[in-house]
Amino acid sequence: MPTNAMDSFAAIDFETANGQRSSVCSVGLVTVRDGEICDKFYSLIRPRPNYYSEFCTIIHGLAYHDTVDAPQFPEVWEKAAFLIGNLPLVAHNSPFDEGCLRAVFNIYGMKYPDYAFHCTLRASRRRFGKTLPNHKLNTVAAACGYDLMAHHHALADAEACAAIALQIL
Repeated sequence: MPTNAMDSFAAIDFETANGQRSSVCSVGLVTVRDGEICDKFYSLIRPRPNYYSEFCTIIHGLAYHDTVDAPQFPEVWEKAAFLIGNLPLVAHNSPFDEGCLRAVFNIYGMKYPDYAFHCTLRASRRRFGKTLPNHKLNTVAAACGYDLMAHHHALADAEACAAIALQIL
């Protein structure tokens, strides 16, 4: 690993219920300190607005009945924020995940902590260029030697993102 590699961060992934960024319905979080995974966190979330588009359900398999009794975002985020502490956040296509986080903070009237985000998608484009057929999470994970078995499960995607970040950030 290069000496300038990022070795402490929290990899995060959200799944959404519909086209609204605030409609987070699950979150996966993997914290890495000194190059080692130290915590994993997953939770279903009752989305706002609380409806599921067929498109999103087809992608991740979650539907209304899965999250109708799930905790709301502020309760879930209290646990996640504790694990994150002051670590930077890493996501594959970070504008999506950061957009979700900002939108859901806004919909609940919560003060956004201005997290530093890093993007493994952008890093992949820089590192691999046109040597990959695409820069989707599962493709990049495979290029980094990580077998992403449950793509679009928030925790599995966060784990893949952490593995990628350890290789190329």
